[in-house]
Amino acid sequence: MNDLSQLSGKELQEKLTWEAPNIAEKTPEQFEEAAAFCEGYKRFLDRAKTEREFVRETVKLIEAAGYRAFDPQAQYKAGDKVYVNNRGKAMILTTFGTKGAAQGVRINAAHIDSPRLDLKPSPLYEKSDLALFKTHYYGGIRKYQWTATPLALHGVVMKRGGGTAEICIGEDPADPVFCVSDLLPHLAAEQNKRTLAEGIKGEELNVIVGSLPFADDEKLKEPVKLMVLKLLYEKYGITEKDFIRAEIEMVPAVKARDVGLDRSMVGPTARTTGSAPTPR
Repeated sequence: MNDLSQLSGKELQEKLTWEAPNIAEKTPEQFEEAAAFCEGYKRFLDRAKTEREFVRETVKLIEAAGYRAFDPQAQYKAGDKVYVNNRGKAMILTTFGTKGAAQGVRINAAHIDSPRLDLKPSPLYEKSDLALFKTHYYGGIRKYQWTATPLALHGVVMKRGGGTAEICIGEDPADPVFCVSDLLPHLAAEQNKRTLAEGIKGEELNVIVGSLPFADDEKLKEPVKLMVLKLLYEKYGITEKDFIRAEIEMVPAVKARDVGLDRSMVGPTARTTGSAPTPR
């Protein structure tokens, strides 16, 4: 073992420590490649904010790259590319190698779920002349980040009698968006006493979806809720009972964007646990 006693602190530091190199300094050409790759990556993030959307968009990409749906009756050779779509919510892809599995396999695994607000089975209710969705948060979210921010409604409804209704409201510039309300600063004296983790509680993440009542000569019990149901039925043909057979999520209605004057990061998107940008 080398004698380190004669080395200065700076020499010792150079010998024993290590820092990850900055790609822009070490190999600037790779940064340009990463920047070009991220243009498609951002488009993918915008189109794949839920597991089902991720699988749908991935199938398009991998079929364009030569992958085909796996057929258990078929014979495959080295180099063939196949995939299995597990009910639209998970995927397995493989490229057949030249050696058998007994000699080892290489497996890369990644999750495709993302933080979001899931609608509860019977989510729609009316309170204080507002129609709201009750939600339950999914994933490691910072709950205070989900208030007073534009949200989009994504999901699928299994309709009574068969068939499905795909829902996506809030992504098109002409669409309305939704939000979880928060208190104005001068009305939040009690809320300000809470810790950051409890500033907004999970049961308070209810999403505003309407405020106009259904106009009728008769006095209705929940006219704002009825108006929302009417609009959903006209657009998707669904009723309140159909929510029990639905998988609907609220996700941020934002697009993936470059961050920083040097465009060196991507963020914020629906597929992150917080709002911090991701380095390229």
